[in-house]
Amino acid sequence: MRRLLVALECVCALSVAAAQGMPLVPAPGTTVAARDYLAAAERVVDAAAQPAAPWNGPRSGPRAQAGRRVAIVAEDLRNGGIIGVVDGVLEAAKVIGWNVRIFDSGGTPDLRLKMLANALASGPDGLIIVGSDARALMSGLQPFAERDIPIVGWHVAAQAGPVPGTPVAMNVATDPLEVARVTALAAIVQSGGQAQVVIFTDSNFRIARSKADEMAAVVRACSGCTLLEVRDVAISRSQDLMPRTTRALLARFGERWTYALAVNDIYFDYAAPVLTQAGIPTTAMAMLSAGDGSESAFLRIRTGSFQTGTVAEPLNLHGWQLVDEMNRLFAGAGVTGYVFPVHLVTANNVAADGGDRLIYDPANGYRDVYRRIWQRP
Repeated sequence: MRRLLVALECVCALSVAAAQGMPLVPAPGTTVAARDYLAAAERVVDAAAQPAAPWNGPRSGPRAQAGRRVAIVAEDLRNGGIIGVVDGVLEAAKVIGWNVRIFDSGGTPDLRLKMLANALASGPDGLIIVGSDARALMSGLQPFAERDIPIVGWHVAAQAGPVPGTPVAMNVATDPLEVARVTALAAIVQSGGQAQVVIFTDSNFRIARSKADEMAAVVRACSGCTLLEVRDVAISRSQDLMPRTTRALLARFGERWTYALAVNDIYFDYAAPVLTQAGIPTTAMAMLSAGDGSESAFLRIRTGSFQTGTVAEPLNLHGWQLVDEMNRLFAGAGVTGYVFPVHLVTANNVAADGGDRLIYDPANGYRDVYRRIWQRP
């Protein structure tokens, strides 16, 4: 029973749950039935799956600081989430009037610092990091800070907002812990409280470790669920590692393994073909991802091919937000600290908010809002 109470405390921490106006934590000394816990989880999951709400982000700020040169250092342009954010930055940069150069680290630790050095040598006015761990890059970021070159990033730390102890003024992201909770709760709801779970993460990144820990905590708190294993697989090597990892897990757990949770959709790109080759019915295994919302994930959800959910990032919107945060720094203003709400994509809503284009692109007019802030046509 204590585990159920802990789970409900996790559920209550979600903003999507708070939006329902329903208290989810019982009064001290009362008991909680498993069905009550499941009902509370269903409310959270349903709230996260609603269409995009009207824009609740910034509506004012400095006008466009046109003519700036900005360098983007991307962790790995093979990653669909990173590509989506970079595309958003390029789209917004064209509107605001900036020149952008892209440097790809290719998911290789040795190249990260080299690409930062190359970016610095290009003489940028600002730096945008996409997908790398800010603290792991400190030696490469310090020369930018010494030259007063502002830095913002996407998914560069475990929390959204300024990154303490680094020169990164703003980490743009949805709340990673909320993303993780919604993902795990969706699996619990879909399974009727009986999910048998393997979690995939990448310990090279703090944000990935935090997501995996949170998903594991939610699964452990479900009295009828089982956390079979948390498997550490480097995202940059997922193409090589996931096929044999998936086969090994099937050999170990067999039919007991019914749910796969991951910190990124890319793991499923290489796990799903192995499941098909092994003759696993698409109804026997469900995959849910705590992040990104790649094109391949949308396709799997639309076709019912194993994946049943992804807590999709508004990648293009995040690209525009990165440009706006950088523009504020260029103008001598502070960052907004804005965090966009989480959104769960399932078969029931996959066609909405950009889903027909295989992306999550909220239909809330964010482009027009930013154009007005920047005073650009």
